[in-house]
Amino acid sequence: MNLEVFLALFSLMLISLGVYMAAQKARIPYTVLLVIVGSLLVPLSRVEAFAFINSFELTPELLFFVFLPILIFESAYNIKIGDMINNIRAISLLAIPGMLVSTFFIGIAGFYVFRWIGFEVPIIVTLLFGAIISSTDPVAVLSLFKDYGAPKRLTLIFEGESLFNDGTAFAIFLVFLEILLHGFAGSTSVANGFLNFFIMLFGGIMFGLLMGFVFAKLIEWVKGHEHLEITLTLLVAHFTFILTEVISEHIVLFGQQLRFSSIIATLVASMVIGNFGRFKMSHGVEEYMEKFWSYFGFVTNSLVFILMGLLFVKQSIDLHVAILPILLAIVVVMLGRALSIYPLLGLLNLTRKEEPILVSWMHLLSWGSLRGSLAVIMVLLIPDDATLPGWTYDFSVKDFVTAITIGCIYFTLLVKATTIGKVMHALGIDALTDYEEVSYYKGKALIYDEVLSSLERLFQDRKISEEQYRTMRDSYQRLHDKALSEYKGKFPNAAELTEKLLRIFVLGMEKSELKEIYHRGDINEKVYKKILNLLDIQMARIEKGHSQLNKLDEKFPVDGIERLINGVRRLLFLSSQNLQPQELYIYYRTQYQMLETVVGRLEGLQNTSLGEIFDDADALCRTIDLYKALASNTKQNLDKMIESNYELLTDFNSVSGQKTLDAQQMETLAKLSKNEIISAKLYIMLFNELREGRK
Repeated sequence: MNLEVFLALFSLMLISLGVYMAAQKARIPYTVLLVIVGSLLVPLSRVEAFAFINSFELTPELLFFVFLPILIFESAYNIKIGDMINNIRAISLLAIPGMLVSTFFIGIAGFYVFRWIGFEVPIIVTLLFGAIISSTDPVAVLSLFKDYGAPKRLTLIFEGESLFNDGTAFAIFLVFLEILLHGFAGSTSVANGFLNFFIMLFGGIMFGLLMGFVFAKLIEWVKGHEHLEITLTLLVAHFTFILTEVISEHIVLFGQQLRFSSIIATLVASMVIGNFGRFKMSHGVEEYMEKFWSYFGFVTNSLVFILMGLLFVKQSIDLHVAILPILLAIVVVMLGRALSIYPLLGLLNLTRKEEPILVSWMHLLSWGSLRGSLAVIMVLLIPDDATLPGWTYDFSVKDFVTAITIGCIYFTLLVKATTIGKVMHALGIDALTDYEEVSYYKGKALIYDEVLSSLERLFQDRKISEEQYRTMRDSYQRLHDKALSEYKGKFPNAAELTEKLLRIFVLGMEKSELKEIYHRGDINEKVYKKILNLLDIQMARIEKGHSQLNKLDEKFPVDGIERLINGVRRLLFLSSQNLQPQELYIYYRTQYQMLETVVGRLEGLQNTSLGEIFDDADALCRTIDLYKALASNTKQNLDKMIESNYELLTDFNSVSGQKTLDAQQMETLAKLSKNEIISAKLYIMLFNELREGRK
């Protein structure tokens, strides 16, 4: 029997790979095709030779404790807290009040709609369904948003809402499930329900922050031991999730059990690791992490969606009985989603606390609300024997909720997911802005410029013949010239857009150089994050059409989230984020090094083919003048630091220089071993000798 389970698991994974390739060629959303194939596997599994497919099935424990933490971490790891903060009002409105509006509307409207067609379904069942179906699934739709060109901010709002409303939905689901199983006690149940809901929410946030910073510190302690670093990132998701559940089982206050949301805790901990812990990882591990978790997310989603198809076809409730409730549920759910979007975001626009959200964006948020894995998880957590007084149907409460839930999921996947591109195009959301069009043409020119440079090197290294070189050079030169010609024909006066592109290009160049400096070990994490934050702020300013920067010491307001994070750091006795004199010296020294490099490259643009791409001389001069002024200001600060801390910095530079030399020794030794110039035995001997010499 165990062999059949494993055979089924790996067969489903193999089928998923085939489905993925088919989806890529047919340009059909991957998750949609998975569910369809999952449904088609049911008749196949009735053939004796393929009966083993049914051996592996979704269980509440497998989904909840194994799959769900992976999906949460994979989605939350790459979200920038800074971007989230900038849109926190919209995200919070959709994830909490919006979620509650949708849940209660679906619950109340569903109760009356089902009664209208002769289904006497208790309101607690429809409320439970409302909580289950109101959570949106980021995995199923975000790839579509990106493929079809949804604006970055709209994608971020949807992703933030999808992640946080998972926790909100599950919290209120548990409240309604408790009432379903143990009965409703009037105002006491209502009061306890709201109290438990907010405790789950805010308790989960605080516990997630704690776990995130603890694991970030653990990663810092084991830095250099790559296997331990990877193991800790794997543990942070599941350990936070399971520990939250265990702790919640034992917290009792005034006779009341207090539960924290394991989903919210895992989400917050994952975001802390993604925004703070990643800087503590070794260079190789940091680059590997995204591929590592992307793979786990791919496998998990593949299994969940393909098994979802199997789950629906196996329902005990007859389709002819369930079809009308499913169709009506779909309509009610769509109305509930609309009510959770338009009024709340309309009010937010009136307050002018954030950038306005376009009505066309609201349409897409309403239509693009796909449902997925969490809804299935919540359905499976309903006990099979759950019942209510007066429930006389042949099918159970769980069967009914499962049928209408899976029906709604099918509708969102088969209808909404396949039409998102057309809806976006009809709303004009996928239309390129003027800046994006300029970036498109000049981006193509930059690509062909790099290709021409590579082609030149290939010819110099005698890897291609002269005839091949000339043929390919002429071909790519024509493409390069065509891109610039199309740009000039469409934008004859685009000086402002060209300067914007130039500034962002230079900031990207600075980011790349900064990362190299950090990975060489020339600066520590605090200095790296401070400079990176400054570059991110400048990039955000330019994208919004504001001035880039006035001076390097410009002060920026500290938001509430950052104050909370700083408070947690102090609570955990973590190091202060304020730069010490030696760190401040490194900060100015690194900034000066980067600024001087940028000035040199900008001044040399006129003598390269890039000068033709960034062809606005005035924009180039203004950018050079800005960076020269910043470099001059930085040099003054650096000179003052050296003058006032001469002895301290002299000793520090001696130690710092020695560290650089030690690192170079180890790097050279690693290369000698990797290239098999020295044996493993000699590598160990030299490694231990060099390590002893550093002490």
